[in-house]
Amino acid sequence: MDLAFPFTGRWLTQNSPADRVPSHGTALLATSYAIDFVPVDEGGRTAPVTIGSLVRPEPAERFPGFGRPVLAPVSGVVVGVHGTATDHPSYRGLPSVGYALTQRRRVAAGWEALAGNHVLVRTAEGPVVAVCHLQRDSLQVRPGDRVEVGEVLGRCGNSGNSTEPHVHLQAMDRADVAQAAAVPITFGGRVPHNGEVVDAG
Repeated sequence: MDLAFPFTGRWLTQNSPADRVPSHGTALLATSYAIDFVPVDEGGRTAPVTIGSLVRPEPAERFPGFGRPVLAPVSGVVVGVHGTATDHPSYRGLPSVGYALTQRRRVAAGWEALAGNHVLVRTAEGPVVAVCHLQRDSLQVRPGDRVEVGEVLGRCGNSGNSTEPHVHLQAMDRADVAQAAAVPITFGGRVPHNGEVVDAG
């Protein structure tokens, strides 16, 4: 299914299904065709790497995209939300190794532990689009709301399975993520590759 980019400005593509499927290294929880977008500054950079960032966790607020508006990539009806997960610190360098060791615990805890704060939108055609890792208490919608493409859903955060502020998108054939099958997605008919900076104006 074809989506709109859920943001404005410049965002770096990561874990793209244009480069491998399953894009995140697993087909669990309908993530085969999921994609991540990391907000960057005008130079295409995320937060500068310092000696400190290589040896200790960093506040999510230090990253240029934390708190940026996240938009609806499709029109439809909101069928699920979660908005109270904590935005945890960001992990680069050595701290990312320790964070990776906690991955099994998050997987065992299920969808909400991985997705963090998120919105599920069911389209008229049937598939459900998940927009994940939003900022705590930033959601602007609730179940039953009708949303249009470009409407603000919330803000970019660092909740769930996230090492730095970004947005994770995936499409599924149903809202029950544990039972869902992944649906391939495109943006204007194509999928950006890993490392590609998308400028959505």
